[in-house]
Amino acid sequence: MAKLWQFLWAFRKYLMCVLFPILLLPLPVLVEGKESKCGYTIILMALLWCTEALPLAVTAFFPLILFPMMAIMDASEVSVEYLNDTNILFIGGLLVAIAVEQWNLHKRIALRVLLIVGVRPAFLILGFMIVTAFLSMWISNTATTAMMVPISHAVLEQLHKTPEQKDEEVGNVNNSFEIQEPDSTVTEKEPPRLDISPAPAPVLLDNREKEREQLKFSQGMSLCVSYAASIGGIATLTGTSPNLVLQGQVNSLFPDNPGVVNFASWFGFAFPITVILLLLSWMWLQLLFLGFNLRKNFSCGGQAREKEKAAYQVIQTEQKKLGPMTVAEKLVTVLFVLLVVLWFTREPGFFPGWGSVAFPNEKGESMVSDGTVAFFIGILLFIIPSELPGSQQQGKYLGKLKAPPALLTWNIVNKKMPWNIVFLLGGGFALARGSETSGLSQWLGEKLTPLQGIPTSAIAFILSVLVATFTECTSNVATTTLFLPILASMSQAICINPLYVMLPCTIASSLAFMLPVATPANAIVFSFGNLKVCDMAKAGFLLNIIGIVIITLAINTWGYPIFQLDHFPTWAQINSNATCGVNGQSNTSFVSP
Repeated sequence: MAKLWQFLWAFRKYLMCVLFPILLLPLPVLVEGKESKCGYTIILMALLWCTEALPLAVTAFFPLILFPMMAIMDASEVSVEYLNDTNILFIGGLLVAIAVEQWNLHKRIALRVLLIVGVRPAFLILGFMIVTAFLSMWISNTATTAMMVPISHAVLEQLHKTPEQKDEEVGNVNNSFEIQEPDSTVTEKEPPRLDISPAPAPVLLDNREKEREQLKFSQGMSLCVSYAASIGGIATLTGTSPNLVLQGQVNSLFPDNPGVVNFASWFGFAFPITVILLLLSWMWLQLLFLGFNLRKNFSCGGQAREKEKAAYQVIQTEQKKLGPMTVAEKLVTVLFVLLVVLWFTREPGFFPGWGSVAFPNEKGESMVSDGTVAFFIGILLFIIPSELPGSQQQGKYLGKLKAPPALLTWNIVNKKMPWNIVFLLGGGFALARGSETSGLSQWLGEKLTPLQGIPTSAIAFILSVLVATFTECTSNVATTTLFLPILASMSQAICINPLYVMLPCTIASSLAFMLPVATPANAIVFSFGNLKVCDMAKAGFLLNIIGIVIITLAINTWGYPIFQLDHFPTWAQINSNATCGVNGQSNTSFVSP
């Protein structure tokens, strides 16, 4: 029996890949209609995503096979969803991020900010969180964490292991011997053991106390990096994949929407959430791992200042290793700033953007998208050389009759591009389109109409809690992919703006703070040691609650004017059975589709 269980456990993934499709077969066989067939595909993919029996990207290709076989969508229609405009934006943004990472511009920014912030305990944690969050807005959360964790631990080593500490440790050992030596000669008045026995106890207690403080500081530093990476990704549309899932599914499910989710509108909504959540996270981590001691956390004595100088020198040394900014770094910086400016000014919302002015369509809307801009800058990276004529490094290439390499080469892109995320996004968009085409979304909408009696703010809060809990155990991309089409159908059924529930749940999927398996960033800091699952769970539990409260506040305050959430938009009434009034109130009358 034991061997049987070992066999089943060893081959569990193969067994799940065979059993899940067979066990779910009664759904499309016994229930007629395209809705049941699409539901079969969604449930099957959800099980495979949650169990990771197959790689996430491989499971994302299931619609390419099942939708045409089940007559839900034509194969050519499904294939288009795997490289739509949102995926183009994702790839274009990553091209710039890879260039920033290739020329070490992200490391230079990190070290410069740390030199400005300083290395006092509280400010050191804040500095690492600010740097990590800023970098995570533009490059991968995983790459940001992988770069920042070694730097943070190098600084901590200097704070914890200084020459003064070593002298103290040696001095403690010498003092114990000095006590024993005089006691062997002068012992007429007091017994030697009275002098020896009390001496080691305070020393051992002090050492244990210091070790405990150093351990907690190290834990807090590790968690601040991983948490800041997740928080920073919320701020921009390209910061993390769930944000792009939202944009892609809104454009897929509601094709008549006027580009309501773009870089500028998302930043205006999500950036304040990032700032507030980052500051509250800093305060919570400081209280949890440094204690409520303002003098110790913000101001230090003479001995601690020596430790600060040693840690400060580590950062300075790392910065000196980078040397002065190269021509390539300056060029990448210019292109990066240009990309951000073009993103913000294309369709800002509060004034006519250059997209609708220079490249309008028949409706006066912009014909170019954020993905167009991203690929324009991305292609420039392949054209512009990394050394310009007349520069100091140009001679070594001219001497060999070779031109300098471009700022970005395909070999570098091919190694660093996360193609699996591209396919995962495409699979999610195909699922959303299949749900709409098969009528499953419409069927779900009819079943969810009783929810209109619940306050909309309570619905958004409950759904955010549900998504934040679910994302602790599975991929945040898979979570948003599964939930957002259902939420879109629900919003149509109860006549509320779809973004009122889709936005909070998308951001809630990034609140994966409790478990090491929740995000790659958490796994990286956990692999460095000094952390237990209970430490991460204790710190992350309250952060999840804080994050949900902030999201609820945001969607009910500044989210209203940015996305016009006070009414049910006309672009959301496509394929909706409910007839909604001007203020988003359902007339509870139904018309034939």
